Amino acid sequence: MFQTFVFSCLCLLYLTGAFCVEIYETHTISAMEGDSVILHTDVTDLQRDNVLLWTFGPQDAHIAKINRVHNEMFHNGADGRFRDRLELDSQTGSLTITNVSTELNGLYKVEIVIENKVSSKNFIVKVYAHLPIPVITRYCPQNPPSSVSRYELLCSVVNVSRVTLSWYKENSLLSSINVSDISSSVSLHLEVEYQDNNTYSCVLNNPISNQTQHPDITHLCQIHSDGEIRDLIQ
Repeated sequence: MFQTFVFSCLCLLYLTGAFCVEIYETHTISAMEGDSVILHTDVTDLQRDNVLLWTFGPQDAHIAKINRVHNEMFHNGADGRFRDRLELDSQTGSLTITNVSTELNGLYKVEIVIENKVSSKNFIVKVYAHLPIPVITRYCPQNPPSSVSRYELLCSVVNVSRVTLSWYKENSLLSSINVSDISSSVSLHLEVEYQDNNTYSCVLNNPISNQTQHPDITHLCQIHSDGEIRDLIQ
């Protein structure tokens, strides 16, 4: 799980008095599907007169609240997506989201009222699906002339989003293609010399994980006794 954040502070004048509002403008957490994510308030012990509210999404849907004044504490989920996934620490107000999925991507906010100070902290949670292993297919010419010295490899993945698919020669990047947030299938071609002894790899990655597949280029497209050219990559 990866986190980044930026902090700023400003004081606002309300009709009821002056409040200093502490705002964490950016706090990003990345996780894999199935992980647990903890959103920390950085409060050590909530007091009786403290009020805490967690919200989710652009509509600021209420998902968790602690109100010690009225001895009230509850946590629930907007539109059912958080069902049985939220754990609220009654002492610190920190929120744990268990068994996260990509539908829980988005903006989370917490506001804590402590005396005349409102502390506001924002989180952007990015959940990534587990990556499939790329599939490599070899394409051999049907009627290769004696001068043919190359064959083509095709690396493919299906139903992926927010990933990059790349071909490497040793540690050098040869080509790559990015996939947006829309789930789709993607393929990337590579031409290889028949007698090439270098190590090639096809890598599928997102910001927090990767999957690598290596073609076996020691086996060439061979002409068998029946005259058929066969793909020898398994």
